[in-house]
Amino acid sequence: MESLNSADAPAAMSPYEALLGAAISVPISHYVCGFLLIIIVYLYRFLEIHVLQDLLSGFRGQPVTLTFNPSSEVYHDVISKCSILHGRYLSTPWLCSPHLQTLFIHYLGNPPLVNYRRQLFITSDGGTVALDWVKNPEVKKPVFQENDEVRQDNKNPIIIIIPGLTSDSDSAYVKHLAFKMAKHGWNVVVTNHRGLGGVSITSDCFYSAGWTEDVRKIIDHIHCKFPEAPLFVVGTSIGANILIKYLGEDGVSVPISGAAAICSPWDPLICDRFMNRRLVQRFYNKALAIGLKDYANVDRLDLDMEFYRHEAVLSRLSNWEGVKKSRSVRDFDDCATRVLGNFETVDTYYRRCASANFVGSVAVPLLCINSLDDPVCTSEAIPWDECRLNSNIVLATTQHGGHLPYFEGLAAKSVWWVRAVEEFFSVLQSSPLSHRKKEMPDSSSNNPFQSSIDHAPYVHILEDGIVTAVGNEVDLGVQGLENADQNKTQDMFSIEGKQTPGLDQTPHLDVEHVGPVKKSLNQISRQNRKSLWLLGYIAIITTWPLVGSALKIFFKKKFQNRLSLSSFRR
Repeated sequence: MESLNSADAPAAMSPYEALLGAAISVPISHYVCGFLLIIIVYLYRFLEIHVLQDLLSGFRGQPVTLTFNPSSEVYHDVISKCSILHGRYLSTPWLCSPHLQTLFIHYLGNPPLVNYRRQLFITSDGGTVALDWVKNPEVKKPVFQENDEVRQDNKNPIIIIIPGLTSDSDSAYVKHLAFKMAKHGWNVVVTNHRGLGGVSITSDCFYSAGWTEDVRKIIDHIHCKFPEAPLFVVGTSIGANILIKYLGEDGVSVPISGAAAICSPWDPLICDRFMNRRLVQRFYNKALAIGLKDYANVDRLDLDMEFYRHEAVLSRLSNWEGVKKSRSVRDFDDCATRVLGNFETVDTYYRRCASANFVGSVAVPLLCINSLDDPVCTSEAIPWDECRLNSNIVLATTQHGGHLPYFEGLAAKSVWWVRAVEEFFSVLQSSPLSHRKKEMPDSSSNNPFQSSIDHAPYVHILEDGIVTAVGNEVDLGVQGLENADQNKTQDMFSIEGKQTPGLDQTPHLDVEHVGPVKKSLNQISRQNRKSLWLLGYIAIITTWPLVGSALKIFFKKKFQNRLSLSSFRR
């Protein structure tokens, strides 16, 4: 009877069948809502949207972080009076993502209408650089006029704008800055890189992230033309890297009163690693490569063959087939920039042109602005300590902002860093710092690829890593060596491409230097006496088990040998 009942009872449902039945009973609309929720969360993380963070902060924005030397006169006399840099930055609500902001500035940007007068500047090697002077920021229709003499008030302050990679005077963020400064009475000129701004390449020399010669010649030209006008310079992106490198190379000899570097890459090698890290960064990498290929006029048939075509020059001097196949900035630099600059590898080019190596030698008031969520120039490359050590530099960092946009307001017609730069230059112009005689920072070095130990007259580190002792000649520096008597030696060596009378390569140490060396060693030993005792204690504790075991074996064997010898004598 029991077996019959068990046979008639329905078979037990498996857990998987029950789960499947429950899943089928859920309405399809719930699945659609769940899928959309997953997509929203993914896009929120992928696009780095920060609307919830802005909501939690009451849409007051994030405070601006300032990094500076405590004894910096630039901060105490200028930055401390800038309310914008001591405030907060809140991005446009519907652009609450660094990627949305960066795409918006490059494809739309709400640029104001600016009218330029063009001046063609011919370099010593035959290259052509277009200098676009802002004629009237209120003119509704932009007009380019070539070879038009620019008449400026020779006592009015002049601001020089250095655009970024493949950017020119027609870029949206350049127009925002040019319009703002010109509207406040500044004379504004945009220096377009070679081959950009509608000007053909007329020499075998091209611009790069470390090419400072054009900027140097243009600044000298404007300074000679308007000797009584204060000069201020703004560099953006790659232009900021070029500007900082130029300021570090020339030190106190630069004829400018102040500068601002916006979204500088600082170290292209670190940025190159960053650009290959995530999917969204690889997208930017490919987009920048397309812009570089557009600069090279690869597969462009809609341009004037005689005036705009760069292929005739690039194909002769670079690996043109590699340029056409470039899929990243590194590919383009390997096939074109590295070859044109005569660098052994791409990494060598990136290291040599990194502006972070020249921060310590900047001798003019410099405001640096960087966004921590910059999708192109990573914050990992920012030289925090070097900026803090140099009393002429103030570094302003924000949590958000993207790469150059910094849009604010509901209509996204205002750019935050443009307002900050305008206020900084206005305060700096009325400050005695813009008229004082510039002094080289104590931590500066004429050769950024040597460590700070090179400043001492005791040792010298060569580029190949060989350490030699030298005499007082090292204190002369690059400028002192150039003025030294060349008849004393026939050896020559190159420092950053300049031929300079060489030093005596024979290692020697003057007797008069022994005293300072001993004094320095005594100071180090007094300052680190506790650390030395602690290291000695740690060394004894960590090595005692091994030493104790060895001593135990040694004495045991020696004791056994003595016992055997005494028994043998008996």
